[in-house]
Amino acid sequence: MVDNTIQTAKSGFQAAVERMKDEFKKLQVGRASAALVEGVMVDVYGAQQPMKAVASISIPDPKTISIQPWDKNVLASVEKAIVAANLGLNPMNNGNSVLINMPPMTEERRTDVAKKVRELSEAAKISVRNVRQDAINAMKKAKDDKQITEDDVFSGEKKLQDSVDEANKQIEESAKTKEQDIMTV
Repeated sequence: MVDNTIQTAKSGFQAAVERMKDEFKKLQVGRASAALVEGVMVDVYGAQQPMKAVASISIPDPKTISIQPWDKNVLASVEKAIVAANLGLNPMNNGNSVLINMPPMTEERRTDVAKKVRELSEAAKISVRNVRQDAINAMKKAKDDKQITEDDVFSGEKKLQDSVDEANKQIEESAKTKEQDIMTV
């Protein structure tokens, strides 16, 4: 019972870390990245589709994103979607594809993005704490239902805290690395 609860909690911790890393990929750091635009929703024939479902996204050089829709009739929709997504990017339609030149990052923008990294890492830590609390509650309920002993709860909480510490360490290391990446000119 305790081991299952801890395994479930560990899965929750890992999901929080992965979610944070996915959000980090979407941050604009002055280099071209397909992750910036692949989730942008495009209106295609009356239906909303993610960019990666309607176009090929490539990075021809470190400062350029090239989006080539499989159907040329949706070029204008792709362009509109990028502008509407409010990413601070200026798409250029050349008739075959939409090109986006990544603007250089100002010091102010770098500071804003670094602040966002800290917010995302704090949100991940909160998620980890919530999962830990759910696991502790599950163990206490099992003890109240006389499925496990007080000692099982005590040792389970200790193992759980070790897992929480490991998840928080991963979060802090990822955030620190991302922040250094952003602040490097």
